[in-house]
Order: sequence, then C-alpha cells, then structure tokens
Amino acid sequence: MASSRKVIELFYDVVSPYSWLGFEVMCRYRNVWNIDLKLRPAFLGGVMQGSGNKPPGLVPNKFLYMTTDLHRLAQYFQVPISPPADPFEAMFEKGSLSAMRFVAAVQEREVGGDKQVEQVSRELWMRIWSQDKDITQPASLSEAAMKAGLSACEVEELLKLSTSKEIKDKLKRSTQEALDHRAFGFPLAVCHVNGKAEVFFGSDRFELIAHCIGEKWMGPQPAAAKL
Repeated sequence: MASSRKVIELFYDVVSPYSWLGFEVMCRYRNVWNIDLKLRPAFLGGVMQGSGNKPPGLVPNKFLYMTTDLHRLAQYFQVPISPPADPFEAMFEKGSLSAMRFVAAVQEREVGGDKQVEQVSRELWMRIWSQDKDITQPASLSEAAMKAGLSACEVEELLKLSTSKEIKDKLKRSTQEALDHRAFGFPLAVCHVNGKAEVFFGSDRFELIAHCIGEKWMGPQPAAAKL
C-alpha cells in the first residue's frame, strides 16, 4: 500500500529569481515524489517588512555576487534567467504587488487544480527575469496571462478581480501565513510531515527536503536522471 502523500506548500513571489528556481524544481518533482504540491503566491515585500529583513540587492557585495550566482544557477537548473537591465528598478521601484494580486486572482477563480496559476506565474517570471519586460501594468499582465492560455474575457475579469478587497485580503493572508512560518524571504517550502511543519528557505535545500519527506533527490532534472 502506497504511503500517504506529503503536503508541501511553496510560498513564492515572481519578483524573486530564486523563487523561480525553487518553483520550477518543485513543479518538476510534483509527479516524481509522493507529494501534494500546493502553490502559495504571496507578497515578498510584505515578508521582508514583516520580518525586518533587508533585500540582498541592497547590499553592494551581495548584489554583485547575485549576478554571478544567478548565471551559474540558471545553467545548473536549466531555467532561462537573464537579469533585467536595471534590477533595482524592476525589483524595488516597480515591485510585484499588482502581479501577485493578479496571480492570487487566477488562483481564486481556478477550479480543479493549479495549472493556470503555474503557467501564469511562469510567464510573469519569463517577463521580468528573462525578457526584461514590465509586470506591473494591466497590459503586461494581460499579455502574460494570454500567453499562459487564458482567454481575453477571462483576463478582463481577472484584472478587475485583482483590484478587489477580496483578492487584496487573500494575498495578505497568504503573506501572513508565510510570516507565521517565520519566513524572512522566498522561496519558502513548508513540508507537512507527521503532523509537523518543516520549513525550508531558499532554492538550495532540495536534498534536505527529500530527506525530510523520505524521497530521493535526483538533481534539478529528475526526468533526465531517470533515463
């Protein structure tokens, strides 16, 4: 008899390139490990403020390191990260509040899974962290959503919904839940094992996550590892 599936919640924000790495790897493993992956879009700005943390991009030496680090990680994880020309503007001046409210709206309306949430999130990451495009304006959100397979009518409804109190509160709740797990940044994976929540920060803890849930880490491309 197969063991019960372990629930893993993944808190993320598309403004974070490290969240993209964690997101793609967990999506690759959702059908390899015996897990129920729950995507939890949240607002990184709220977590940074609520935890009193300082973004690494604001520390000059960390910022320089990140540029090199992301290039190496993009190759290793096979995720097409190419930092925007002005990362400070993209991350801190423009930010991701409207984008994450839009993703929260997609999640609120999606029925029977989270494929749309996954695809819309990926397209937003592609825009900001691969194509150096905006993710704050309604036209930008529309383009990403339609590329993810949503219709023009669906997008129009989601844009309206994303500015509602219902969705603003939904994103606040998700962000607060991350803080309740003592988050100080994203990605944040919360593994529910034997009635206990095990929390892992960052995109370099997959071996530990595998150990925690009794699974095997096969590298960033499990499908290729099986061949």
